[in-house]
Amino acid sequence: MVADAQVPFVEGGAELHVRGLVEQLRRRGYDVDKVAVPFRAHPKSELLAQAAAWRLLDLSVSNAQPVDLLIATRFPSYFARHPRKVAWVIHQHRAAYELCGTPYSDFDHTEADVGLRRRLIELDRLVLGECRRVFANAQNTARRLETFNGVRAQPLYHPPPLADRLHAGEYGEYALVVGRLEAVKRADLAIRAMRHVPPPLRLIVVGEGSQRRLAEQAAADAGVADRIVFAGSPTADDLVQLYAGALAVIYAPFDEDYGYVTLEAFLSSKPVVTATDSGGTLEFVRDGENGCVCLPEPEAIGGAISRLAADRALVRQLGERGRARAAQVTWDGVVEQLVG
Repeated sequence: MVADAQVPFVEGGAELHVRGLVEQLRRRGYDVDKVAVPFRAHPKSELLAQAAAWRLLDLSVSNAQPVDLLIATRFPSYFARHPRKVAWVIHQHRAAYELCGTPYSDFDHTEADVGLRRRLIELDRLVLGECRRVFANAQNTARRLETFNGVRAQPLYHPPPLADRLHAGEYGEYALVVGRLEAVKRADLAIRAMRHVPPPLRLIVVGEGSQRRLAEQAAADAGVADRIVFAGSPTADDLVQLYAGALAVIYAPFDEDYGYVTLEAFLSSKPVVTATDSGGTLEFVRDGENGCVCLPEPEAIGGAISRLAADRALVRQLGERGRARAAQVTWDGVVEQLVG
């Protein structure tokens, strides 16, 4: 059984992660199902109640049949009870952890917030300590677990959902941004970077989210709205083609856990432009080897894109190296570790 905390009306990397795991287990002959409980991050005063709701669940038996293994994923799914529980942590409640005190969190240094944050960290430590083994989806996530909770986790990288369909294409006249339009994903960095990129290069932004209007306003304020296309949520086929035809992919979130976009770009033979504080992306992107690592500033990102636009031979070389790196990530080792 795979446990997930489902945010209604949202489908991002975490949702695709769980769906992919269930599918891969079934392909290998396992009788598996997903159990999900709706989750909401606001108001934060409800976080402990939501953790308690998961704690009430004993998932060791279903329909009078024993459940051999529980694989928990993100907070608070790993609070569920099972005698043979494994955690593959996508992320904890990030607002209470590394995002605390940043513009991306609603946790501050008030007495109430400090107390709630301390309680969440302690509870995570206790329930993760019940697990037979703890894995993380990336080294960045594993590092947080050890830093905040004293829990050691083994990174398990897995391919993105589109892995088998992605392919190389021409290096076109546009850079690509893919991801939910939320503050922590920082699509605005790429948008404002277009002020420093000469025409005719355009930017195509794929994704929806609560920051869509702000992203469009950022394009207008930067005077580049005529060179930016907001593509919304395309079909999988259309997204594959957008990757194939891009010059490069800009992916510069703040302290990302893992991020499918990096591997999707590499599997399309596209270099990735990312930032020095982008977290999990830096486990794959190497400056000058398969992409560009810049300061998280529009001018620096724009300069990197301009250099790539002026040297298509370099773009192809970086992209081919990225594809070779991404090809090393498979599901076989992941499943073996989780069920072993």
